[in-house]
Amino acid sequence: MKLRHAILPFALALSLPAVADAARGFTVQDMAYLDRYSSPTLSPDGRVLVFAKRVVNKETNKSSTSLWTRNLMTRDMRPPQQLTPDGWNVNSPAFAADGKTVYFMSAKSGSMQLYAMPIGGGEPKRLTDTAIDVDGYKLSPDGGSVALALAVFPDCKADLGCTRKKLDEVEAAKASGKVFDRMFIRHWDAWNDGRLNRVFAAKLGGDGMITSATLLSGDIHGDIPSKPFGDLGDFAWSPDGKQVAMSVRQANREEPWSTNFDIWLVNADGSGARNLTAKNPAWDAGPVFSHDGKTLYYRAMARPGFEADRFALMAMDLASGKTREIASKWDASADGITLSADGKWLYTTAGELGRHPLFRVSLANGEVESVVKDGSVASFDLAGATLAIARNSMKSGDVLYTTSADGKAPLRAITPSAGEMLPDVAWGAYEQFNFIGWNNETVHGYVVKPWNYQPGKKYPVAFLIHGGPQGSFGDGWSYRWNPQTYAGQGYAVVMIDFHGSTGYGQKFTDAISGHWGDRPLEDLQKGWAAAQQKYAFLDGGKACALGASYGGFMVNWIEGNWYDKDGKSPWKCLVSHDGVFENQAMGYATEELWFSEWENGGTPYDNPQGYQKFNPANHVKDFKVPMLVIHGQQDFRIPVEQGIALFSALQRKGVESKFLYFPDENHWVLKPQNSVQWHDTVNGWLKQHIGQ
Repeated sequence: MKLRHAILPFALALSLPAVADAARGFTVQDMAYLDRYSSPTLSPDGRVLVFAKRVVNKETNKSSTSLWTRNLMTRDMRPPQQLTPDGWNVNSPAFAADGKTVYFMSAKSGSMQLYAMPIGGGEPKRLTDTAIDVDGYKLSPDGGSVALALAVFPDCKADLGCTRKKLDEVEAAKASGKVFDRMFIRHWDAWNDGRLNRVFAAKLGGDGMITSATLLSGDIHGDIPSKPFGDLGDFAWSPDGKQVAMSVRQANREEPWSTNFDIWLVNADGSGARNLTAKNPAWDAGPVFSHDGKTLYYRAMARPGFEADRFALMAMDLASGKTREIASKWDASADGITLSADGKWLYTTAGELGRHPLFRVSLANGEVESVVKDGSVASFDLAGATLAIARNSMKSGDVLYTTSADGKAPLRAITPSAGEMLPDVAWGAYEQFNFIGWNNETVHGYVVKPWNYQPGKKYPVAFLIHGGPQGSFGDGWSYRWNPQTYAGQGYAVVMIDFHGSTGYGQKFTDAISGHWGDRPLEDLQKGWAAAQQKYAFLDGGKACALGASYGGFMVNWIEGNWYDKDGKSPWKCLVSHDGVFENQAMGYATEELWFSEWENGGTPYDNPQGYQKFNPANHVKDFKVPMLVIHGQQDFRIPVEQGIALFSALQRKGVESKFLYFPDENHWVLKPQNSVQWHDTVNGWLKQHIGQ
């Protein structure tokens, strides 16, 4: 494995010729079966890095993950060493306070449990034997206790055996009907079985395995971590191990239309729960204690009911309850936060102009410094003077690097890039451009060349439209919508970060709400024209538009609304994946109602005109462009009936169309072989209509 000691600047990287022995483009098979690296975890002294490596078995269509170590003090070329034994599938590494032991989770015993093993190697020791799966854990600062995340029935309280018994009874029941008296009845891709995610605490260090634990969140009726995408950042130990802070939304009748998460403080024995952020009716998240335990740092939104509001960095004096915003002039939405060893900086990632860098924010004056600028930082860890990051770009999935805490030392690559794992692949060079879009404001986009680009030639185009809509198609890697899979087939790619995208300031993000079909469409139209004017190799007469989620909605909207004065569409074909077709029905059928209600200006019954204003179903009479429709049965965000209705409309209208249906996928296509089928079907559709 080659170690890269420096990262080439973006512009220089674009100018580099293809690898001499590269002979082909990037394929979906390459993407589906690439090794993946994640979870960079530093020892407390910053001298050793532990990380996760995921590999996929093509035959079984299943992945497995192992832990690996790298001694950062050596300067030789010795590669990382595997830590966990062969045949174990593990996740969530963490170091003991003394750096001699690594904790992790595994289902080796038949259920997900907590294990530990020496950093120098040896046999893993099982630490828990709970009646149900351990979903996550967090060690106390002194390593004497562990907080466990478990999904339990509320009336079972701390009796884990009670939850096990209830689950077994449901499994054995001859009748399958379920009665609900409130929402959520289902969420993302799972039906509500009545359990809540709750936090428990147990002592570590005994001879026997942990079979029971103290319920910490019993007085707080809500999911910790939150469903469906909450993580261990939702709760944190105090430095003395006597308290736990938790971010939680009440699980009540209003939960499906509420974004009011509060931070609660609970004693380690489960007593004394109190709401620290009750005054803020919006989202409070990601608690982190100061080293002396006197201050709580966290992130907060200001507008209730809006999931894409700016996350501001906050500090609360725990004695007085007084709060202050740390970097009020920074127009960015902060991700999870980490406190530096000296207690002077908060580290966080945030979107910025089509990239996702790592920043640090001064607690003294709120000044913001870039630590790692290019590409997209997916995760990071900080220990003493050492920083470890996982960073990706449009040319590689996550590569793990180490550097100094201020980011000024050269980046040291610990794991290989996609190019190093696939030396025979030539990558499509890419470039960011900008143009004047809606409201005479600057809008950014990316253009990707085909892998076999030759000056003077024109190439058919895949026009990719991102979801969210508060999202971005920037300089990052995706296993679902990767422009290199199109560049690898000989297509050029255009991606526009229209109004509503993240990373360009909150005002830019806000601009899409109530305007799904006009302002973003204007940006897409002007961006497509600007790209063709700037890049002569784009063949505007051979182009297809593709999108998922909001991108799917926009494709559906384009089908009925993007035509010139002669009724001609710029697109030879369209691809709509999990997109909204009938917007008013979506407002009733989706699970997270706050999303539809914010974006459409109220409920479907109070403001029906808001749902009809940009409703693709109202424009079926104008449909004429061939469309491939894709949907998953387990998509409860945008239910499968939306895709079926769209396909029915196309078929009834006589528009050339196909429907790709996945009975076992949710809003995303996650299984490797399903991903291959998805891409093969999409590429076949593009080939049929624009060649290559």
